[in-house]
Amino acid sequence: MIEWVSLSTGARPVPRPVATPLVWATAFGGALVLVALLNTTVGPDRPALALAALSLLAAVLGFCASFTAAPGTAVLCWLLLNGFAIPPAGTLSWIGHRDTFWLACLLTATLVGTALARLAHARAAYRTVASATTSEPNDEPYSGRF
Repeated sequence: MIEWVSLSTGARPVPRPVATPLVWATAFGGALVLVALLNTTVGPDRPALALAALSLLAAVLGFCASFTAAPGTAVLCWLLLNGFAIPPAGTLSWIGHRDTFWLACLLTATLVGTALARLAHARAAYRTVASATTSEPNDEPYSGRF
């Protein structure tokens, strides 16, 4: 007898990415907290440290997000980096080579995090499917015939 089952029920081998607006809200809040923490502990004169911390945040957020969330995540982190991690605080500026490099670093970190997540999830899904399709080993001795 054939039993019809919806494909969306049951365990999913590959988890779904987090919704993009939630990722962006987390990027904004996390970047704000990171920049404020770095400004109070080491001061606002260390944008390289802030860039490294925000790139790490972007990579972590990329690990649970989809590829479409990457540009927005990078731009939100850059806005807080540019606006509050370099003096004068609260003023956005655009210095071509510096800000282009910062945006590229943040976007790359987000995309690398997302790509690593997809590879890890695909590998886990492959192992789940591969282990489900293998049968029990044959306990009979090899007879030499096929």
